Amino acid sequence: MHQVRQALESRGLQPDDLKPVGVRPSLSDYAGQLWERRHFIWMDARHRVATQNSRNRLGSLWLVLRPLLDAAMYYVIFALILQVDRGMENYAAFIIIGVLMFRSTMRAISQGPSVLHSGKAMIRAFAFPRAALPISAEIRDALQMVYTVAMVVIMIMVVPEHELPELAWLLVPVIFLLQFFLNLGISCVMARVGFHFPDLTQMMSFAGRLLMYGSGVIFPIERFLEHPVAMMLIQANPIYHMLVLYREVLMDGVVPSAEHWLILGAWALGLSVFGFVFFWRGEETYGGEQN
Repeated sequence: MHQVRQALESRGLQPDDLKPVGVRPSLSDYAGQLWERRHFIWMDARHRVATQNSRNRLGSLWLVLRPLLDAAMYYVIFALILQVDRGMENYAAFIIIGVLMFRSTMRAISQGPSVLHSGKAMIRAFAFPRAALPISAEIRDALQMVYTVAMVVIMIMVVPEHELPELAWLLVPVIFLLQFFLNLGISCVMARVGFHFPDLTQMMSFAGRLLMYGSGVIFPIERFLEHPVAMMLIQANPIYHMLVLYREVLMDGVVPSAEHWLILGAWALGLSVFGFVFFWRGEETYGGEQN
C-alpha cells in the first residue's frame, strides 16, 4: 500500500481518497451502503416477483393458486383421510393458517443457503454490500406473502366454519412484520453458512419438515404431545408462537397473551440483528469463491 501511494504521488496524483478493495467495511459504513442502495433492493425484489411466473400461461395468478392448492392438499390428507383434528372446531381454518403462513419461513430456511450462489453473476459484476441479496430475497418473499395473507383471510371466511372479521384482525400486519424480521435473520445466517457449505441446501428440506411437525403447522401439538422436555423445546420455538398469534387473532378474534408476543418479538429482533452481523463478518469472503 505504501508503494502504491508513493507511485501515485510521484505522478502528481492524490491517493488520500483511495479505499482498499475486498476489505470488510465497518458495520456502520456497511449499513450506510445498504441504505444508499435501498431503491435498487426494492426495485429488484418487485421486478423478480412480477417476472417469476412470466413464462406460465396463468402468470401472476399462480401467486394465488399455489397457496390455495397447498391448503386444499393438506386439508384432504390430514383432515379427511388421517382425521388428526381430534374433534377440533374449525380445523379447516387451523390448517389453512398454519400451512400458508409457515410457507414464508420455510422458504427462508430452505432457500437461504443458496442466496449467494444464485446471485454469483451479480457478485462478479458489481461492487455492492452482499447483504443486499438476502434482504432483497426476503422483501420479494414478503411481497408474495401479501397475496397469501389475502387468500388466508378469504378462505377462512368462505370455508365452514366461516370466520368473520374481528377488530383483532388489525394485528395481522404486526405479526407479519415480526415474521419478516425473523425470516430475514434466518436468511442471513443460512446465506453465509450455505455459501461455505453448499450441502446445507440438501439438509434444509429435512429440517423444514421437522419444523413443520414441531411447530403445530398441521395439527394441534398440545393434543398429541405430553412429554415435558419436548413441550419445553416447542415452547421455545418462535414459529410455534407465530402461528399461535395468527390463529388467535384470525380464529378467536382476541388479542393474544403477552407471552407469545414477547417470545416471537425477542426472536425476531435478536435473530435479525445477529444474522446481519454474522453475515457482515463474512463479507470479504463472498467474492473469491464464486467459480
